[in-house]
Amino acid sequence: MSAYVRSALAIYRKDVMIEARTRETLSGVFMFALVVAFIFKFTFDPAPQVVALIGPGMVWVAYVFAGIVGMNRTFVLERDRGTLEALLLAPVPREAIYLGKLLGAFTIMIVVEAAMLPVFVVLHDLSFLSLPFAVTAVLATLGMAAVGTLFSAIAVHTRARELLLPVLFLPVALPVIIAAVSATSLLLDGGGWGDIDLWLRLMLAFDIAFLVLSSWAFEFVLEE
Repeated sequence: MSAYVRSALAIYRKDVMIEARTRETLSGVFMFALVVAFIFKFTFDPAPQVVALIGPGMVWVAYVFAGIVGMNRTFVLERDRGTLEALLLAPVPREAIYLGKLLGAFTIMIVVEAAMLPVFVVLHDLSFLSLPFAVTAVLATLGMAAVGTLFSAIAVHTRARELLLPVLFLPVALPVIIAAVSATSLLLDGGGWGDIDLWLRLMLAFDIAFLVLSSWAFEFVLEE
């Protein structure tokens, strides 16, 4: 195993172990997503036609904004604990730091998304228990985490980091969000792999492009 992979996994394990002990980020993000789900429940007519129409957007609004809350803490905790400087001084490639933080953010988002599925089933009678939706969620979440991790590193050095991250993140992540909503809508209408193939390809291309670009740009962001 290369030093790059070992370093990234060490950072990832550190973040996961801290989160497993404190559950600060995970509980906060989950409660935020839960509140969004309940707001939609009591705002719109629960008729099946309405639910089918707004369901995909509702699900991904909850996921996206919960993800922003989680990604915002990717580097905030490091800075608040005074460990960000030590992390930067560690003899590890900057790309490994990015990969470790990306994996941590991705894991938190996936756990929250999985935990929210029963909530959407109970509150809105939406069924997402299918492999195509799982693949859609993984690809979309990976793309959002790739962008969000980079912009979290930028926002953490500013006073208005809670406001700056959404401003930077949402315009760039919009293509993958639109693709996720469109694919989810087709799946809820009874579609299958063939119906969402184009959207899956778009998300995959987005993920690859931003994983490469963000990893390359991360070193310059940290130096600033």
